[in-house]
Amino acid sequence: MSKVIYNPALANIDEQSPTNATFDIEPLHAGYGNTLGNSLRRVLLSSIEGAAVVAFRIEGASHEFTTIPGVKEDVIDIMLNIKNIRLKSYIDEPVELRLEKKGAGPVTAKNIKTTADIEVINQNQIICTIDDPKKSILIDLIVESGRGYQTIEDSSIKRIHSDMIAVDAIFSPVLRVRYKVENTRVGQETNLDKLLLSIETDGSLTPRQAFEEASAILVNQYTALAGSTVVDFAPALGQDKDNEKNELNTAVEELDLSARTANALINNDIRTVHDLVTLSEQDLRELKGFGSKALDEVNEKLAELEL
Repeated sequence: MSKVIYNPALANIDEQSPTNATFDIEPLHAGYGNTLGNSLRRVLLSSIEGAAVVAFRIEGASHEFTTIPGVKEDVIDIMLNIKNIRLKSYIDEPVELRLEKKGAGPVTAKNIKTTADIEVINQNQIICTIDDPKKSILIDLIVESGRGYQTIEDSSIKRIHSDMIAVDAIFSPVLRVRYKVENTRVGQETNLDKLLLSIETDGSLTPRQAFEEASAILVNQYTALAGSTVVDFAPALGQDKDNEKNELNTAVEELDLSARTANALINNDIRTVHDLVTLSEQDLRELKGFGSKALDEVNEKLAELEL
């Protein structure tokens, strides 16, 4: 094991959709895949700022254990649906919103009259269904921003209006986090970790925004505990410390290799320096169309890059 602890690099971000992405973090010091993966996962699920409904009032309903004439769902069902509304708040103060719908048909989050301070993310979320074409429904909502989970008791204590029904609120905009640790290598360093971190959000922020916020939270926490102790900066393997250029992401075409060698690598789906250094010399020899002359050329280039 190397006595130097290298900083990791964000090698790649695979964005499957606006709400799903996988982050490739490597190379990591041996054992640090689980160390970083577990801490990032916990912070992502518990500490990212979001918004949620914390209290509501339905015209004609004095408490949650009742029904509303002309509405299919009872107040308990409506409350559960309201808790599923995904929101984005642009201010720190509580915001009052109103939902109003007349006539038969489904009532959705799209019927909420928003302000410039609040955005409804999942506008198709069903809230209730009006059965009677002559009936209407009026719901007042209180939206707050916060982190983690707020119990119904806390929501009750903080209520702006005492006649409103408080609900427990999940503020976290991160729905799911998974991570996997794999082995990787850089040059002669073979005992290294690669962390694959998958994040799914509710759409109120991107996975990258959530990832960066979680990382910043951890940095602040550890900095507060480190005191005056400073550990020498060790850049990621393959990273230039002076200009922070990540050599691992350099394309094969940029290495000034001969056309024949570069084409042989690309034809074998080796497109970056990272792809190259993860292969052993024997792996390179077995590549289709890759001879000993090409191997010597690649070794010289990696030596030049100090990889």
